[in-house]
Amino acid sequence: MSSGKLIIFSAPSGCGKSTILNRVLKLNSDLHFSVSATSRPPRPGEKDGENYYFITPEQFKEKIANGEFLEYEELFQNKFYGTLKSEVEKCLDRGENIVLDVDVNGAVNIKRLYGDSALALFILPPSLEVLRERLVKRGTETLEVIDERVSRAEYELSRAPEFDRTIMNDDLDTAVNEANEIVMEFVNS
Repeated sequence: MSSGKLIIFSAPSGCGKSTILNRVLKLNSDLHFSVSATSRPPRPGEKDGENYYFITPEQFKEKIANGEFLEYEELFQNKFYGTLKSEVEKCLDRGENIVLDVDVNGAVNIKRLYGDSALALFILPPSLEVLRERLVKRGTETLEVIDERVSRAEYELSRAPEFDRTIMNDDLDTAVNEANEIVMEFVNS
């Protein structure tokens, strides 16, 4: 049985990454989304093993110490998110093509680990001004948080050359089609 392939989606917050990724997943039944681990408690309706693997902060720190994550980050004190190596390897060994949704640093590290058997896609906003407008329209964060996200986006955009391909999300349908074509070409190569 052939080994599966790894597809990594990354982008600054507000670029439409999750929307594009979810549409590409719907278009392709042979792609499987990798379930991440988190130390935060489940939100109403979330299921362990489906939305996330919910573990305690202590368990998360133990797994970090044991080198069990491909990537992880601590967003707030004791609020960790990460990709378990065992989860990804199990799927790849079964020949499944795995899709990851990770931050820019995590994406670059995973690409470095997997080399040519991973495709790293970076979703770009048309501009930082458009990105700011999208974040404001969401209405989910304060202006202070939006300023932090835009500032972080500037740094993240500087990392775009480290990715295999970049996709401009100026028009959502165009970006979805482009992402889907790139992913299918990679999976079928």
